[in-house]
Amino acid sequence: VIVATRERPGSLARALDSLLVQDHPDHEVIVVDNAPRTTDTRDLVTQEYAGRVRYVREDTPGLAVAHNTGAAAADGDVLAFTDDDVIADPHWLTALTAPFAADPGLGCVTGLILPARLSTPAQILLEAHGGFAKGFAPRLYDPAAPPADEPLFPFTAGSFGSGANMAFRAAALRKAGGFDPATGTGTPAKGGDDLYAFVAVLTAGFRLRYTPEALVWHHHRETWQDLRNQAYGYGAGLTAYLTATLVRCPRLLPALLARLPRGLAHARAMTASRGQTSGGGVPGEHGTHHHPWPRSLSRRERRGMLHGPLGYLAARTRGGKR
Repeated sequence: VIVATRERPGSLARALDSLLVQDHPDHEVIVVDNAPRTTDTRDLVTQEYAGRVRYVREDTPGLAVAHNTGAAAADGDVLAFTDDDVIADPHWLTALTAPFAADPGLGCVTGLILPARLSTPAQILLEAHGGFAKGFAPRLYDPAAPPADEPLFPFTAGSFGSGANMAFRAAALRKAGGFDPATGTGTPAKGGDDLYAFVAVLTAGFRLRYTPEALVWHHHRETWQDLRNQAYGYGAGLTAYLTATLVRCPRLLPALLARLPRGLAHARAMTASRGQTSGGGVPGEHGTHHHPWPRSLSRRERRGMLHGPLGYLAARTRGGKR
C-alpha cells in the first residue's frame, strides 16, 4: 500500500491507523514523503510507526513522481494506492486486491470513495454533484469489448475510478510505463496522474474492474476556496492526462480525433452550470442537483481545461520527463 504525502502529518496518521488494521493477511505500507519542507512526516513515520510503516523520501515534487518512487520501492505483486486524507474500511485492501486472483488479465482495480463527513457547504455541494463515487454496482472495462454505453471509451477515464482508491498489478503498471511524472498534484499540470494510468493500462491490453466493496472514506476539502481550486484542478487534470496520453502514445491520436466531437460535447455538459431541480431533497443527497452548481465553478473547470495541456508541457520542460 503506497501513500504519497506532503506536510500533512495529522491526516496521514489518521490514514495510517486505518491501514494498519486491514484484514488482508499479507501487506506492507509505504509512505512516500514528497518534496518535504520539514521533518514532520519522517519523524511521524520513523518514530510513531517504526517497524510498521516504511518511509521513503522523494524530493521531486509531483504526485505521479511520488507514486513511481513508491512503486519502485515496493516488491508486492499488487500495488495499492490511497491518499493521506482517507480512512480505509478494514476490509478495503482485501476487497480491492481479490479480483486480481480471479482474473489474470486484470491490470487495475478501483473502489468506492464516500465522504467521511458533510459538515460544510463546500463538502455538501461537491457530494451532491457526485463527489468521488463511481456508483454502487461493480463494472468491468475490457479494451477487447468496449462498453456500448461509453462511446468515448477509453478516454472517459474519470468514470473508471479515482487515485485515492486504486490498485494495479505490478507487472501491468510496469508494462504501461508507470505514472507520467509530468502529471499530478504538485506539478504545473495540476492533476491527471490517475486518469493517465488507467488509460495506459487499458491500452496496454489489460482489463480494469471497479468494485464498490473496496471502500474508503474521504475527507473532502472544507472551504469555498478549496472547492474553487479543486474545480480548476479537475479541468486541468482532464486535458493534461489527454495530452500526456497522446505525447506518450501517439498511435491513439486517430481514435481520439474520431471521438473529439462527442468529447467536446461531453466536456461542455460536464462543466455546465447545473441548476436546481424542482421538488425537495435531502441536503447532500448523492448525485442529485438540489444544490445548484455555481456558474463560477463551471468557469473555473473550463479555465483549467485550457491550462491542462500547457501545464503538462511546462512540467515536461521543467524535468517531468524523468
